This record gives sequence, C-alpha cells and structure tokens, in this order.
Amino acid sequence: MLKWLDILKYANNGTPQPKNKVVKSESEWKQMLTSEQFHVTRLKGTERPFSSEMCHLFTGGRYACICCGSLLFDATEKFESGTGWPSFTQPIEENAVSYVKDKSYGMVRIEALCNTCDAHLGHVFQDGPPPSCLRFCINAVSMVKVDPNLNKVTFGGGCFWCTEAVFQHLEGVVEVVSGYSGGRTKNPTYKEVTSGMTGHAEVVEITYDSHKISLYDLIIIHLTTHNPCTLNRQGADTGTQYRSIVFYRNEAEKQTITLAVQEVQASMMEKIVTEVQLFEMFYPAEAYHQNYFNQHAEQSYCQFVIAPKLEKFKQLYKDKIVKNQEL
Repeated sequence: MLKWLDILKYANNGTPQPKNKVVKSESEWKQMLTSEQFHVTRLKGTERPFSSEMCHLFTGGRYACICCGSLLFDATEKFESGTGWPSFTQPIEENAVSYVKDKSYGMVRIEALCNTCDAHLGHVFQDGPPPSCLRFCINAVSMVKVDPNLNKVTFGGGCFWCTEAVFQHLEGVVEVVSGYSGGRTKNPTYKEVTSGMTGHAEVVEITYDSHKISLYDLIIIHLTTHNPCTLNRQGADTGTQYRSIVFYRNEAEKQTITLAVQEVQASMMEKIVTEVQLFEMFYPAEAYHQNYFNQHAEQSYCQFVIAPKLEKFKQLYKDKIVKNQEL
C-alpha cells in the first residue's frame, strides 16, 4: 500500500518502470483524442469540477488511461471526496502511475501521470481516507471505465512456476503473472525472496472474468492443486516464501475465501494452514519467470514436478479447461 512518503520518494527519485512505454507524436495524439481529452492529457489541462458523472459512479470495474489503455485504478479504491473530480486511494499497481513535482500557479503539488504514456491524469494529495490517507484527484476525461467483470486474485502455494502453469489453462482466466507478495521489502528480487528474509511469498496474480469463473471456484482449485496442510513447504521447496496463502481485497472476498477453505477442510485429514491475508501490494517477478513451464517444458523440474501437477489438475477439472486446449 502506497503512503505519502512513497509518493514523495517517487517524485524525487523516479517511479518503478512500467511494463511498456507508449510514445506518439503530438499529431498522432490529436488524431485519436477529442479536443478536451487532448487538452487535459497532453497539455496538462483540468476539466471543470462536477462536469462528469464518473464522480458519482461506484460500480465495480477498472479505470484505464484514455490515451494508451493501461489500467490505472480499481473501483474498489474509489471514494466520494466531494471535490468534483473522481478520487482514488491507490493506483491499481505500484508502477501504473508516475509522479512529478508541479510548481505551477505558485504552489508545489505532485502531478500524477500515466506511467505508460505520460498522459496527465491529475494530482495526488495527502488528505484521503485511511489507511493510505492518499487522494488521487483525477480528471474523468483522462480515463475510461473498462469491463467490470474482470477481477484480480492473488495467491501462492509453493513455486510460482507450478501455480502459474495450472491456472493458465482455466476457462475465464485472462492473465496469470508470477510475482511476490505478503512481505516487507519493496520491489524485491528473486534472490532476495528465496533468502526468506523479505517476508514475501512466491505468488501468482490472476486476472479473471467473473462471468466465466468465480472467485470461489478459483480458490477451490488452488486449495486442491497444492498441499494446503504443510506449513512453509511444498514438496522439496521449503521456507516461508513457499507458504500457502490467499489474499483478499475486500470483506466480501474474505468471506468467499473462508467458505472455500471450510469446504476443502471437510475432505482433509489434516488441518489447512493456508494464510488468508489482506492484499497490499503485488510485485511482478523478473521476466524470465513468466510463462515458465510453456517455455521450458523439457527441463527436469518441469517434467518431474510441474507436469504431474498439471496431470492431476487435468483429471480433477477437465470441465473447466479452456476448450480445445491440451495440457
């Protein structure tokens, strides 16, 4: 969870790099944007307060940059600030928004930009609700609301190569990203995480279509495709970085996860030790960890550890596998 000191640090030293950069000429932006969108996002303008219905829109979904389509904010972090502009307490990812000191109009403010295409979004203030106390004051015209059926869930159960390989095959799963969560160190490296000193677990962050697969089903599948009864261990992999863990983003998700754990527990001889923890931050792993099994299927670890796990998954959940996809 970002706090004001994090924002100041990034404004002074730079924000973590985005997944990619989008660069266009001024004429190219003008061709694809309306005059108001161009004025706000490319010329650092400000829309009139209370000029958009988005200020009072609190249905589920995500908000993307109007210029490049990169995801910026989640509706779960949106709140009514009374200022006349859409307000959020957190960006959707730590590297979604970049920060620059703005000294215009005789004051010093922190400008918020799309980290992918440098579109002007608005400003960040330290008068938001706890626990972050941040208020991202964003021009509605700089964003577009995207599919409310797309949601994220983050969990771990041993080596993320294994977990990633299983969930890539599920109908309704849009994206699986391996990474780290649940610890203290910011932007950890794989070497740091494997030391066990960061507190992070190896996890996957799954983007899924709730019209096609539910959070409940995802948690059931997770709990039954790894051993949730071994503390800080999966097979030969030992350490807190390999612990069984599920993160929730709100109370409704916590209740769903609790019910799923109870159902699986009824069929277990041993007690489930899976941690259920409030989500704070997800750090994507290095590029060479992504899509690992598909790119290294012939390696011994993939053959002797991941492949049997996939076979078990195939037998248990053949009705939920993406159609016409073979494991």
